[in-house]
Parts: sequence; structure tokens; C-alpha cells
Amino acid sequence: MNTEQRILRASIGVTIFVACFGIIFGLLSGSFSITFDGFYSLTDAIMSVLALIVSKLITSSTAPNRQNGKLSERFTMGFWHLEPIVLGLNGVMLMGAAVYALINAIGSLLTGGRNLEFGFAIVYAVVTMIACCSMAIFETRVNKTLSSDFVALDAKAWMMTGGITAALLIAFCIGYAFEGTNLEWLTPYIDPAVLVLICLVIIPLPISTVKRALADVLLITPQSLKQHVDEVARDFVKRYGFVSYRAYVAKVGRGKQIELYFIVPGGWPAKCLEEWDAIRDEIGNAIGEESTDRWLTIVFTTDVEWAD
Repeated sequence: MNTEQRILRASIGVTIFVACFGIIFGLLSGSFSITFDGFYSLTDAIMSVLALIVSKLITSSTAPNRQNGKLSERFTMGFWHLEPIVLGLNGVMLMGAAVYALINAIGSLLTGGRNLEFGFAIVYAVVTMIACCSMAIFETRVNKTLSSDFVALDAKAWMMTGGITAALLIAFCIGYAFEGTNLEWLTPYIDPAVLVLICLVIIPLPISTVKRALADVLLITPQSLKQHVDEVARDFVKRYGFVSYRAYVAKVGRGKQIELYFIVPGGWPAKCLEEWDAIRDEIGNAIGEESTDRWLTIVFTTDVEWAD
């Protein structure tokens, strides 16, 4: 059975292979675009390792038979908050690497470009494109079941890398065809020119991931989830004759944090704890999506100050 951690491990292994392959062939061919591609892959591998660590922490902390260690004692609210931090950092680093490569490529164009061995470059592009496309297709299919943000981002990264490599392959083939012709003077400009185009395309791609991660870090309330919780809370206020309620909702990575405070009329007949627990169970079932990634707190009080 494919799990998030197993997929990420496989991705890390393939990414390290592609990164080393790219750096070696970049040096052999004299192509800065290939070297950048390898560095880009290496950056992605490092972030995948972080994603794997966070995934393990989240899984272990929410396991039914978890053991309370030092980390659990220091992070009693769980590790969900680490997920958007890693996702955001990943996106920022990938954009930063692309911006750096863009600046260098423009500088290379202004100084006459660079000569490279197109044979080595084409071999690299073919092998890398096959690896990238295979991983992107595999992770996209698997994630239809997993619905993991980490795997989704990783699949997007493979698509981005595959797109980069496809563009490189086309450019290298054109450069190879130009050799020995009247257009050979253009070949030094092919490598930096295609890198400029690639960077302009890939720089905006992680923006949506960074925005979503930032929203999670800032605990911005998801409107759809808040609306659903409000509907459930209003229904129970009417059903049980409560005065009102207060709902606090946030999404942190894969975790959903929901706090519901029901204001109960003062002077009500006493209820045993089992009865209040039964009402909590009803509310929890109505909210739905019960899992280890749902943090649900339901409080009944006659004092509004406890809810505000």
C-alpha cells in the first residue's frame, strides 16, 4: 500500500539521482541551465526530506497508540503547524533559485553567451525528462487517494522540472542542428536564452502554494469550513434551546481546528456529564470529517466571557 511517507522516500531517491546527474552533466557540457536544473532538483530533495520528517511527526503524534516522548511534551498542540511552514519555505526557495538563475542567464546573454557540448546536454535532457514525467504521473495518480498536500506539491515540482527539461531538450536539439551551419553563431546564446524563458515560466508557479501556506500560518479562517460549522451550531442552538454560540475555526496544514462554545441559559436543570458528552457526540457527527487531523473542542457555559 502506498503511503505519503513511502511516496516521499521514493521521490527523494529519484530527486537525488536527477540532481547529481544534472550537476555532473552540467559540468561536462558546460551548460549553466543543466547545472541550475540539478541545483533546483537538489533543493527540492532537501525540502522533500523536511516534508518527510514533518509527515512522520504528524503521523506519529496522531497515532492511537502513540508514545509520549520529549517532542510530544514540547508540542502538546501537535505538529500540524509545521506543514504549512515547510510548504511555504519550499515554494519560496524554489522561486528564489529560479530568480537567481534568471539573473545569471541575463548576465550570460549580455556577455556573449556560452559554448556547450550539445551531445552531453541531449543525453541528460532525455534521461531526466523520462524520470520527471514518470514521477509526476505516478504521484498524481496515487494522490487521488492520499489527498496529501506534500505529495501534491511534490508532483507539481516534478511537472515543473519535467517542463524545464523538455524545454532544454528542444533547445539543445536546435543548437545541435545549428552546428556547422550559418546559424552556428547563435549556439552560445541558446543555453542562457532558454534558461531565461524557463525561469520566467516557473517563478510564478509556487505562488499559489506559498499563499495557501501563509494563510494556514496566519490562521486565516477557511470560509467554507466556517460556514459549515456555523450551520451545524445554529441547528443545535435551536434544537436544544441554547442562547447562542461562538465558533472559532482554522486550518493548519492538514489539520482542522474547531472550537465551539455554546451559551446555555442560566438556571437550567442540571445534566449529568454523560448527557453533555452525548450532545458533543451529536455535534461532532454533524460536523463530520472525524479523523486524527480534526481538533474539535466543544464547551457549554452560561458565562459569555468564557466564549469571547
